[in-house]
Amino acid sequence: MAVGVPETEVFAAADAVLARGERPTVERVRLELGRGSPARVGGLLDQWWARLAERLSGETRLPALPGEVSQAFVAVWQQAIHLAQGVAEQALSDQRQVLAAERERVAAVEDQARQDAAQFRQQATDAVAGRQAVELRLADLELLLTQRQTQIEDLQQQREGLLHERREAQQHNHTLQHDLQALRLKAEQERVTQEGYVRGVEDRAHREVDRAREEGKAMAAQFKEVGRHVEQLQRRLESTQNELSQTQQHAAAQQARADTLEQQLTQLRQVPAVKRKPKSGKSVASTG
Repeated sequence: MAVGVPETEVFAAADAVLARGERPTVERVRLELGRGSPARVGGLLDQWWARLAERLSGETRLPALPGEVSQAFVAVWQQAIHLAQGVAEQALSDQRQVLAAERERVAAVEDQARQDAAQFRQQATDAVAGRQAVELRLADLELLLTQRQTQIEDLQQQREGLLHERREAQQHNHTLQHDLQALRLKAEQERVTQEGYVRGVEDRAHREVDRAREEGKAMAAQFKEVGRHVEQLQRRLESTQNELSQTQQHAAAQQARADTLEQQLTQLRQVPAVKRKPKSGKSVASTG
């Protein structure tokens, strides 16, 4: 709806309504115009009614007419002016009511507009505060994201370091397992060698014991033979006492040697299997 309609157009529309024999009102004048706001048309219509009285008063100055005709015309004209003033006053009263109602409506609209404006301002303030809070939250989230990204990078570096250490540990473990396998193989070889050495020592010891026993048996047989020939040897006793003493000493030495070999054999059986092989050139048989 257009505003600011010229007053001449409003006055012309009001004259047109009045010429049709209708009372000019705001709605009728607006319908006649096809535009104009109620407040604008109402204000200009008040001015039209005021000027209408002046226009009607000016029409009483008539040209020279016969006395009776002039008086009758003036009477009729005055009656018309009186009626028009009543109509104008009634219309003006109606217009004042319409204008008052329109003013109340405009006031209500303005009050609602002020309330809406205050509400909108509050909403705008809340929106600004919300935007600031969101921006602050966004900044916090960006900082937190940066910190999380830094932590992720640190964890990735730590993971790479741990993976490297794990690979090194695996390689070291493989090396240790290889060395352990080699040590086990070497220990097994040394154990086999030690067992062979111990068996050899035991065999030599057994042979020495058997030989000592055989020598002991031979010496016993000699003693028996000497006993049987005591009477025969009585004559040779003095010459053979020294030989007999030496023979007895030799037999005692052989018996002591056999006892020593048995003790050494017992000790060798108690030696752990992983004990180092003695140096070559030394054996139990070489004692004495």
